[in-house]
Amino acid sequence: MTALRLLQRMKRDWMHTGRRPLGLCGAALLVAARMHEFRRTEKEVISVVKVCEATLRKRLTEFEDTPTSALTINEFMRVDLEKECDPPSFVAGQKKLKMQQVSLSSWNKILILSIDSTWHLNALCDALSQLH
Repeated sequence: MTALRLLQRMKRDWMHTGRRPLGLCGAALLVAARMHEFRRTEKEVISVVKVCEATLRKRLTEFEDTPTSALTINEFMRVDLEKECDPPSFVAGQKKLKMQQVSLSSWNKILILSIDSTWHLNALCDALSQLH
């Protein structure tokens, strides 16, 4: 029951879009098992759902980035969060875009400083040549 509830929440948070369901099922099974104090390893879950370790870890990381992961077990069972998260691919795209903007901004500053420095250097050379 808990794994199904986790899957519903993952679906509401757009984690299922563009993905095969086995990765989400594996993540939900692992989280549900741990919530109910069944100690299962990632390898045990992987052998059941037949996904690679990287896929399972990605789904667990994506789930970790949702508000649902911050709930206690009792809160998770009682509360239905109304707010949805953006799809993980959208969030990753936004982070990438922001990094590109920061990088571009940094390059613009460097370019402006180098142009400014070149102008000062040229002015200094002109002033020195006028002294001689």
